[in-house]
Amino acid sequence: MRLDREAPARDKVLFLLKSRGPQTSRQIARRLGISGVAVRQHLRRLEDEGFVESTEERRGIGRPARVFATTPAAEARFPNAHADLTVELIAAMRKAFGEAGLDKIVGERTRRQLRGYRERVGRRPSLEARVAALAQLRGEEGYMAAWSKAADGSYRLVENHCPICVAAKTCQGLCRDELKVFRAVLGPGVEVTRTEHLLAGARRCAYRVTRSN
Repeated sequence: MRLDREAPARDKVLFLLKSRGPQTSRQIARRLGISGVAVRQHLRRLEDEGFVESTEERRGIGRPARVFATTPAAEARFPNAHADLTVELIAAMRKAFGEAGLDKIVGERTRRQLRGYRERVGRRPSLEARVAALAQLRGEEGYMAAWSKAADGSYRLVENHCPICVAAKTCQGLCRDELKVFRAVLGPGVEVTRTEHLLAGARRCAYRVTRSN
């Protein structure tokens, strides 16, 4: 799913919840610039379809706020990079070549990925430019990526979706090696730490990027 001006409002609501995390209907209406009545109608339909769920959250004095979030079923509405086929291929490679052989295949994929990333990211002169370029590249690959700069000078890279999540659950070397790619492409003297991990139960993956010297 891509968010653009022509997308149906219901898809925009779902995309916002996926990319921004849990929201109230008022927050959604404000960010999308549509009426609260329309937002609540879309949310009811999304709840009926099983793509959205709500909880009550107390926020100060007054009645608890109703907060909406995507459900695991909503993942089917976002790119999954041919998950079923990928899982079957991983199982076949593991059976044919063993775990060590599968690791070699993942390593070759990592080397190819790193070459491509360096062409797009590694030539930029500043760390900020490289982080921005990496976020743009990951966004193009379906990770719904964004970046920001913190007050302490560090950078935050957030990926609100993982198009290879199903495959990564089957072959966790894919996740391990992507972190290696980030560290290599952002250059020497840079530390990349994963602070949130979808496979560990978080709703997304997030990384902190700092200079190590």
